[in-house]
Amino acid sequence: MTEKTMKQLQQEVDEYISQFKEGYFSPLAMLARLTEELGELAREVNHYYGEKPKKKSEAEKTIEEELGDLLFVLICFANSLHIDLQEAHDMVMEKFRTRDKNRWTRKEG
Repeated sequence: MTEKTMKQLQQEVDEYISQFKEGYFSPLAMLARLTEELGELAREVNHYYGEKPKKKSEAEKTIEEELGDLLFVLICFANSLHIDLQEAHDMVMEKFRTRDKNRWTRKEG
């Protein structure tokens, strides 16, 4: 499997969504979907690392799958608002490199 850039991921999702008349959901609906997927991820993490094991009747899902679902919806959300996630990431990293540069204890060496 070849690695993809964020721009390629956004384009791939856009090509998929563009084949449907409905297109992207509204921002509020997208936020609801993002929240729903985050809840599903939280449930999986709780089953795997927490004190609440799955019932035998529950379908097998993985944290990886739930993270993938969350990423897909996040990309849909960004695309629907014409936000370049690479640029958004770069802005956030610059903020962390400057504002938070001395916030955490650095590893030696």
